[in-house]
Amino acid sequence: MRLDHVSYAVARDSFVSTVQWIGSALGAGFVDGGVHPRFGTRNFILPLSGGTYVEVVTTLDHPAADRAPFGRAVARRAAEGGGWLGWVVSVDDIAPVEARLGRTSSEGHRVRPDGFDLRWKQIGLLELMEDPQLPYFLQWLVPPEERPSADPRTSTTIHGVSIAGDAASIAEFLGEPADHPLDRIDVTWVEDEEPGLVSVEFATAHGPVTI
Repeated sequence: MRLDHVSYAVARDSFVSTVQWIGSALGAGFVDGGVHPRFGTRNFILPLSGGTYVEVVTTLDHPAADRAPFGRAVARRAAEGGGWLGWVVSVDDIAPVEARLGRTSSEGHRVRPDGFDLRWKQIGLLELMEDPQLPYFLQWLVPPEERPSADPRTSTTIHGVSIAGDAASIAEFLGEPADHPLDRIDVTWVEDEEPGLVSVEFATAHGPVTI
């Protein structure tokens, strides 16, 4: 099971400053990801080495932000003061996940500033909103060379993630072993007041950085 990206949600008035802060901490600048018209959100992304990326996302002043599960999840995390929204797992075929969860996935897209229409399917936002320790799933509908992680802007990689939650529950949700649910990424289980993604450890050219 492969980590695709981690998502950090903030309010609109702190969107730019958060992008600058995380970019400075990781030693590279974010790029404008564009608008998600079906979700009422927009993002900036930082492609990392190792096939992952960091997303900073906020809501738009748009009705879709109140309707779509992703827009609602971003708005709720921003209203709580902002922070890590969650972690996203990439799969080659989302159909088995749809069968397990008993519903179809949602299609998403955003048009990049260069005009390319980035498209994907996703599922699991409803579960994440109910239980923030859980990831959601994504299947890209574009070639690998067009995906956000295809052109890393830095040698920084994601070394590990710390999650407040129950290892057995996440393992069951993913269908992966509890002791190592993600390929190439260390997962540490921690105690916290609320379940969810607590922190991400990055390996940078200047040493480890935890956000």
